[in-house]
Parts: sequence; structure tokens; C-alpha cells
Amino acid sequence: MDPTVQNRLRRERNVWLCTVRRDGSPHVTPVWFVHHDRTWWIGCDGRSVKVRNVLADPRVSLALQDGTAPVVAAGLARVHRGDFPEAVVRAFAAKYQGWDVTATTRPDDTRVLLEIPVGRWLLAGSAQ
Repeated sequence: MDPTVQNRLRRERNVWLCTVRRDGSPHVTPVWFVHHDRTWWIGCDGRSVKVRNVLADPRVSLALQDGTAPVVAAGLARVHRGDFPEAVVRAFAAKYQGWDVTATTRPDDTRVLLEIPVGRWLLAGSAQ
């Protein structure tokens, strides 16, 4: 992978995650992420729309926000409930100033991790 793209995956705070609703329409949201070992990881509330969408249809797309040098990937997401890889938890804490991706914010919150291995890179730093 191009070193410029690798650097962006390390330093950029947000990626746009696109999931598919049950009716086939897209659901797009900016999320915090880490890219670890060729896999995107996203922490979220287990009751969120994005998690419900992934459970029904695991196909997702991800796009970094820069329209000049786009980085766009597609893959199949998996939901992790409580089996969070320690290296990924540490990567979130390092990237987001100590943030604990496993910590709940409300009593009824259930944290999950979305694991998204890249199925294919659609754009990797150059517009077509």
C-alpha cells in the first residue's frame, strides 16, 4: 500500500461508513476507526442503526473524507460483542487520547466492534 495512504489510515480521525438498510437504501455516517493489520475496526453502540444494518446485510463501504486523494474500500463487516482484540483496544486508546472503545456511556449501552477486512480497495489515494 502507498505510504501516503498508510499514513492517512493512522492519523485521520473519521471515516465515512456506508451500510445497507433492510429496504436497500444506504445509511452513511462518520465514525471513529482504527486500521489495524489490514482491517478496519469501528467501535459503536450495539443498538445503533449501523449495527442493525450489518447484522442484516454485512456489505459495507468506507471512505476517508478527503475528496482530493480518495481512499475508498469495501468489505464484509463482522460484529464483535465482548471479544475485543486487545491490540485493537490499545490502538483506539493511542489514536483517540486514551479513549476506551469498550466503555459504555449509558447504563443500557452495549459496546460492539465492527471488524471489516478489506475485500477490495476501490480507490487508494488517487481519483479516477
